[in-house]
Amino acid sequence: MNTETSWPGRVLVTGGASGLGAAVVEAVLRAGGTPVVLDRDITSVAAVKAFEVDVSDRLAVERTVQEAAESLGGLDAVVTAAGIDRCGKLADVAADEWEKVIGVNLLGTVSVVRAALPYLKASRGRVVTVASTLGKRAVADATAYCASKFGVVGFSHALAAETAGLIGVTTLIPGGMKTHFFDDRTEQYKPQDDSRLNSPGNVAQAILFVLSQPTGCEVREMLICHAEEGSWP
Repeated sequence: MNTETSWPGRVLVTGGASGLGAAVVEAVLRAGGTPVVLDRDITSVAAVKAFEVDVSDRLAVERTVQEAAESLGGLDAVVTAAGIDRCGKLADVAADEWEKVIGVNLLGTVSVVRAALPYLKASRGRVVTVASTLGKRAVADATAYCASKFGVVGFSHALAAETAGLIGVTTLIPGGMKTHFFDDRTEQYKPQDDSRLNSPGNVAQAILFVLSQPTGCEVREMLICHAEEGSWP
């Protein structure tokens, strides 16, 4: 973290208009930091700078990350919370919908991090990539989501090895959360009991803990879930 910038500094959050991303934005604000949001729909964002972009569009991401970073005079952290899902058997999910999951969850993560790297190296900042417990354990009817999140885990671990000593990289592995993530699913793929879903605010606090580590100390991976999480271990 840039010692000239008050903690937690300038934090770019993808998917920051809702769900976990919005919780991270709120937590960063409460801690005295300066969040900036990247999201495909920013109509609900009022208190912070926000840029509309589809993270699966690499060229648009490159332009938007540069614009966002330069509007803040640099970046101290990036949190890649943008994510989508398309449930169903492989043969039943349209190929373009399946590939969109990979485009947002995996390639979108990569594009944002790649574009932010020069700013993070300048500040010796940190990246928190958001994977999932389904990046550790596979389930039926989730081939796209599992493939994308397993990919995020592998990408993040390799990036941490590649950039050791230059930036911090943490793979965050959250369990299910009480957000609107499940709203567009058919009933069979919605949680039947939301009492075992974690609050996104709890996960956001874990992210702040990661960002608070002193220079030379890194949290390489963190799994956080409700005490009765069903998708772990």
